[in-house]
Amino acid sequence: MNRHIALIGAGAMGGAIGARLVQTGSPLVVFDLDPEKVAALVALGAVAAATAAEAAKGAQAVILSLNAARIVRLAVFGPDGVAEGAHAGTLIIDMSSIDPEATQSLAADAAARGLRWVDSPLSGGIPKAATGALTLMQGGTAADVAQAQAVLAQVAANQTHMGPAGAGQTTKLINQVLCGLNFLAVAEATALAEAAGVDVARIPQALKGGRADSAILQEYMPRFAARDYRRTGRIDNMVKDLNAAQDLARLTHTAMPLTAICAEVHRMLTAAGLGGEDQAALMEFFKGPQAAAKDTA
Repeated sequence: MNRHIALIGAGAMGGAIGARLVQTGSPLVVFDLDPEKVAALVALGAVAAATAAEAAKGAQAVILSLNAARIVRLAVFGPDGVAEGAHAGTLIIDMSSIDPEATQSLAADAAARGLRWVDSPLSGGIPKAATGALTLMQGGTAADVAQAQAVLAQVAANQTHMGPAGAGQTTKLINQVLCGLNFLAVAEATALAEAAGVDVARIPQALKGGRADSAILQEYMPRFAARDYRRTGRIDNMVKDLNAAQDLARLTHTAMPLTAICAEVHRMLTAAGLGGEDQAALMEFFKGPQAAAKDTA
C-alpha cells in the first residue's frame, strides 16, 4: 500500500487512535508485538505488517504510540525498525509520552538519517480519541508540525505547535502535573463529601461554571463516588509522567511540593498492585475505617 499512515503500537491508546483513523477513511498499516491488538484494527479495515520497517515502507507518516523512550528508540532505530523501511523525508509523529531530553535526542538521530520528527503527545485519552477530540501539543519545525496536524486532523480537535523538538513533551508534562493534582484533589473532595453525608452526585452540577469546575470534576467525581474503575488510563502511566516532571523540576531547579505528594500517592497505589487501574482507583487511597470494615466483612 502506498502513501498510507503507519501505526507502531496498538495498545489501548494506539488502538483508539488507529480505530479513529480507519473509521474516518485513512489507509492504515499497523504493527504491534501483540497479534491480538493488530487483529482488532485489521477487523476495522487496517492492514497488518510483520515489522515496523514493513509498516513504514511507502508511508506518508509514521505514528508511534509506545510506553517509554527506550521502546520508541528500539521501534525506530532497532532491527527491523522504522528507519530501515522509511524513505528519506518520512515524517515520524511520536504520540508517546516520554521525556523532552529523550525526544530531542531521537529527533536529532532521525534527522541524521534523513527522517523528520514531530513530538505530539496527547490529552483526552481513549474517549476523546474515539470522537476525534484529542488535544495535542507538538514540537518540531513549523513545516513538519503543519503536516503532522493534517495527518492527525481526524483524531484531534485542538493542536498547538509549542516550539522545537521536545516542546510538545514539555507541555505534556505540565498537562500531567495539572491532571494528576486535579485527579487527587477531586478524589479527596469526594471522600470528604461522602464522610460528611453530602449527595456527591449533585456536586458536579452545583459547582458547574464556578472556579472549582473542571473536566475532571465533571467526569470523575461521579466515577469516584460509584467506584467505577473501568479503564481509560493507568495509574502507573501517571507515575511515569510525574517522575519525568520531577526530573525536569530538578533540572530547572523548580520547587514542586504538591507534585511530589501527588507522585507519592500514585507510587503507593502502584506498589499496592493498582498500577494498571484507572485514575478512578485513587479512591482506594481514601478508604476510611468503615469502608475497610466492609471490605473485610
